Amino acid sequence: MEAARFPAEDSEGRDARIVGSELVENYTVYIIQVKADFHQWTVKHRYSDFHDLHEKLTGEKMVDKNLLPPKKIIGKNSRSLVEKRQKELEVYLQTLLAKFPTATPKVLSSFLHFHLYEINGITAALSEELFHRGEQLLLAGEVFNIRPLQLYAITQQLRKGKPTCVNGDAKTDLGHILDFTCRLKYLKISGTRGPVGTSNIQEHLLPFDLSVFKSLQQIEINHCEAKHIQGLISSKPTLATLSIQFSAASMKDILVPEASEFDHWEPECPVLECPVTAIVPTWKSLTTLDMSHNWISNIDDSVKLIRKIEFLDLSHNEISTVENLQHLYNLIHLDLSYNKLASLEGVHAKLGNIKTLNLAGNLLESLCGLNKLYSLVNLDLSNNKIEQIEEIRNIGRLPCLEKLVLSNNPLTIIPDYRTKVLAKFWDRASEVCLDNTSTTEKELDTVEVLKAIEKAKEAKNKANNSNKKK
Repeated sequence: MEAARFPAEDSEGRDARIVGSELVENYTVYIIQVKADFHQWTVKHRYSDFHDLHEKLTGEKMVDKNLLPPKKIIGKNSRSLVEKRQKELEVYLQTLLAKFPTATPKVLSSFLHFHLYEINGITAALSEELFHRGEQLLLAGEVFNIRPLQLYAITQQLRKGKPTCVNGDAKTDLGHILDFTCRLKYLKISGTRGPVGTSNIQEHLLPFDLSVFKSLQQIEINHCEAKHIQGLISSKPTLATLSIQFSAASMKDILVPEASEFDHWEPECPVLECPVTAIVPTWKSLTTLDMSHNWISNIDDSVKLIRKIEFLDLSHNEISTVENLQHLYNLIHLDLSYNKLASLEGVHAKLGNIKTLNLAGNLLESLCGLNKLYSLVNLDLSNNKIEQIEEIRNIGRLPCLEKLVLSNNPLTIIPDYRTKVLAKFWDRASEVCLDNTSTTEKELDTVEVLKAIEKAKEAKNKANNSNKKK
């Protein structure tokens, strides 16, 4: 099927055609291709399913009982009967759709999978769910999971400006969704790559508007293209935790999507030193940002808008330089693991108060730049390219360092690697946990010997230098 297109306004075209049949065990299954607006999908039903649908519709006096073609017993799977019945069942479905152009009965909506793929059906199903469980979900304070397709349906319904209850059933009123989204605090949006179910809908390409959420404190979004995420900035006053994965090529796309409209912008602040074309409100409550597993190549100046950030996860991206983090005065936990970092020069000037730093899975050979991170407690350098024990001198004098991981670096194959590394911490060797293993008494004894040898070397070098000066 062709990929679905998503216009600014949907048409009302709906159609159902039986495009084939297949024999399953001893009965015939009819293949129905359903279209609604620009979406299409496939549904499969046997004749007995049609019969059950018809019984429910006639039971509620919605259709004439003679509308459905009669049941056959003899030769029910013969080619001629199947072809004849296929045409009759298609006429039956099209008659039903013509009879219910907007207010589709719930049984018909379910039969044609409108509740899975069609805008009215999707919002009606979600409205009814929230009518029954919405208050309970809000009181429980749990994370509410929703799909981009559902958000797209809500967005399109609101743009149409039509009555919030199209089928006369109060339980399916769109108002139940709007009341719920207005009060919801914790949200997770999980998209997919590729077609949804049997449809042509590419969910990660669906635009949706999050401005209906007025009280969000935490949101997680994955597999949704950043350019299609609208209205997220309306949550700036309340949002404390934001997670965006498999969705963005830059931080700016999420944190300041309006930046592309202006030549020069600055975050709102009491004093502006230079002329700007736009003043952008900051993320006033955001303390945790997870943008791991994206395609981000640099830490851009949009971080100026998240000055209250304490936890920042940018792991599994394509970042090659540590920059702009000097704006984050409150940052204490930073994850830059599995990027493309090859140098840490000048990092101390950007990470003044950092306590936990994860640099695993990069291209680091030197630790130069880490020697002034005096608040650092936890440091992960595993899976890099560090070869020389001497590099440990750059972190050996850090007063607060307690946990150090160096596993899967070339230097770990050096004989007595652990004691040689611990010796670089001098009197703090007993306080450092290396590679998640506590230091043993035997190792500390060896460290004392190595320290004595090191001190002797230093004394000898000083003496030699003094003699040379004379």
